[in-house]
Amino acid sequence: DGHDVLAGRERLLADAGVTGLDALTVLRKEAEAAGRTAVLVAWDGVARGVITVADAVKGTSAEAVRELRALGLTPVLLTGDNKAVAHAVADAVGIPADAVYAEVMPRDKADVVARLRAEGRVVAMVGDGVNDAAALATADLGLAMGTGTDAAIEASDLTLTRGDLRVAADAIRLSRKTLATIKGNLCWAFGYNVAALPLAAAGLLNPMIAGAAMAFSSVFVVTNSLRLRTFS
Repeated sequence: DGHDVLAGRERLLADAGVTGLDALTVLRKEAEAAGRTAVLVAWDGVARGVITVADAVKGTSAEAVRELRALGLTPVLLTGDNKAVAHAVADAVGIPADAVYAEVMPRDKADVVARLRAEGRVVAMVGDGVNDAAALATADLGLAMGTGTDAAIEASDLTLTRGDLRVAADAIRLSRKTLATIKGNLCWAFGYNVAALPLAAAGLLNPMIAGAAMAFSSVFVVTNSLRLRTFS
């Protein structure tokens, strides 16, 4: 109806020259103390009220964090929410306070990922929003939730088909098992040939036996790889 309306965090309204923000300080602090995000609303250049919103932590998220820790990984929480909300969520899922980065803008998420990589860490980033795209592209491994935005999926290396963080742990376990299988196959194939080639060259190995042995080698590699079908 011809009124200028602005909604967002306090810094946004302050930068826009909105007045009356002090009157909403108590409401904002109460919301943040309760682990909720406070969205300030102003129109016609004056702050008018506070809308509080809260993320519902999925029941499987704490279990997912435990699974990631069991894999030897260190979960880190990156969020644009305020510190009180971020720490409330971290407490609920079992992430320590020193691994929480709150009030970070999209470019800041990418900077945090780059800083962790500069420290010599291998970083996997899980995200589902447009604001996660830069961090997903910066990480060593970007994991996008299949229920997320197209921008996140495009920026990631791997898309998880379900919106369940436990799938990230499954993906890492499967990739590790696959890599171990590949190494086992290579070790067998090279070892087999290194042992058999000198015997064949010296005429100590019957060609028929050598042919059968090579066929068995191929069967072994394929059978060993097929064990991945039992992964659950």
